[in-house]
Amino acid sequence: MDEEYIGGKHSVMEAIRAGRTINKIWIAENAQKQFAGPIVAEAKNLGILVQFTDKRKLDQMVEGLQHQGVIAQVAAYEYVEVEDILAKAKALGQDPFILILDEIEDPHNLGSILRTADCTGVHGVIIPKRRSVGLTATVSKTSAGAVEYVPVARVTNISQTIEQLKEQGVWVAGTDVTAAQDVYKANFSMPIALVIGNEGKGVGRLIKERCDFLVKLPMAGHVNSLNASVAAGVLMYEVVRQRTKS
Repeated sequence: MDEEYIGGKHSVMEAIRAGRTINKIWIAENAQKQFAGPIVAEAKNLGILVQFTDKRKLDQMVEGLQHQGVIAQVAAYEYVEVEDILAKAKALGQDPFILILDEIEDPHNLGSILRTADCTGVHGVIIPKRRSVGLTATVSKTSAGAVEYVPVARVTNISQTIEQLKEQGVWVAGTDVTAAQDVYKANFSMPIALVIGNEGKGVGRLIKERCDFLVKLPMAGHVNSLNASVAAGVLMYEVVRQRTKS
């Protein structure tokens, strides 16, 4: 698909600011001025066509998406190469900080992970081409625009990609509830790639075997696992904590 729709004021505004190719913007006729005004002004400056229309038409255009009365038709998201993610870290003079998502299926989880990745300075996210959600409109909406700033690479084989990262000096840490090492006792002060597993199955066996080390999150409650995006958030901020402590 060469184009798709994104909805929501934050997602659309970030798409405009990030320089995405936007073909057209639709805004609900009853949208509040303070809400629609900045989008209309930005679009006008860039020569993007804006059309005011009935809210019901917007509902039909993007069924199930919370669009808040604004929809943009944009060029489909472009994926990057793993080399581009490593090059970004190098250009910033930083040790690579990468996320590898092993078959995340829920677009809300991916969107939330991208949002936290942007906040924590992750250089890029790697996802598999098969059995994984891609960069959809729902992912964009949930990410609150972070999808415009966090590079995402889509690869055929996660195991091979892990080996390639190791060859580039990146350490790979997997998450596993049975791991011996607690996340807060692990050392992340080095070039690091964190592997986050599927919502139900966790990290696959073959991928776990490829990891340099495994870590677990301490669990004190009655439920044995965290939501994938929450677990990813805890890990990302632990990397930040270790990298920024004096």
